[in-house]
Amino acid sequence: MAVYTEVSDAELEAFLSEYDIGEADALKGVAEGVENSNYFLTTTKGQYFLTLYEKRVDPKDLPFFLGLMDHLSARGINCPQPIHGRDGNAVRTLAGRPAAITTFLHGLSPRRIAVKHCGPVGAALAGLHLAGRDFALKRTNALSVAGWRPLFDASRRHVDGAMAGELEAELTFLEARWPTGLPSGVIHADLFNDNVFFLHDKLSGLIDFYFACNDFFAYDVAICLNAWCFESDNSFNATKARSLLQAYDKVRKLGEDERRVLPLLARGSALRFLLTRLYDWTHTPADALVKRKDPQEYLAKLRFHRSTKSLADYGL
Repeated sequence: MAVYTEVSDAELEAFLSEYDIGEADALKGVAEGVENSNYFLTTTKGQYFLTLYEKRVDPKDLPFFLGLMDHLSARGINCPQPIHGRDGNAVRTLAGRPAAITTFLHGLSPRRIAVKHCGPVGAALAGLHLAGRDFALKRTNALSVAGWRPLFDASRRHVDGAMAGELEAELTFLEARWPTGLPSGVIHADLFNDNVFFLHDKLSGLIDFYFACNDFFAYDVAICLNAWCFESDNSFNATKARSLLQAYDKVRKLGEDERRVLPLLARGSALRFLLTRLYDWTHTPADALVKRKDPQEYLAKLRFHRSTKSLADYGL
């Protein structure tokens, strides 16, 4: 979440006239994340979330993202629900960008991840995977292994020779060994702590489905291992990983084929986030109201996964 596009009072008033959610009382930009322009919107009828979709989001993908949120919400997953205008549409144009309003979820993202958070995240992720099985729309994961080399090529001149060589070797390794045929379906693909809300130590909602796509379920699990199971010094916490994986297994059991390749998927996940962070670090406009994220964190995680020998290194 970030703010790249400013919205004038007149533009907002005209935009809201297409909905039945009242008139604007306040609009506050949110400077977290890196993808879209996001605002907390307060109207005379309640609180909402307003998103303007920036260049990385293809407008053709919006029916998938917003339709998925409607689908998951109808199946008991607590996530934002798109607000449809009086014409039935959830997407329209604001300040020259595709835009949508969703419901506002209450809760706080955990800033210090503890073991008590990891089990609920694992269970929620498995529930999402099951709830999305009958979602009719499909979207290819543009940030899977085939999409990593273009990111690297666009950013390699900004890193020193040693790091460039390490990333080149890692790409070559993963491109040759990436698995096929694993159980797949709708995945969140970005379930970091800032996309999970808790209230009184209970998971209260999942947000930000704008990387959601169809891919391996186990790859989504691997993303969560990277996002939830490392400490601030980038050391891996096997107790957190065990809690997350065991809770996932209670809702949707990982198959032996998935468990076998989980370390490789975690290695690929670390490279994916390293490369997108590197790209954003070097290409984000200097005047954008956005919090950039350090790619070096994921280099350390990548090196951990490269050193592992089996699932025992992940707490199983």
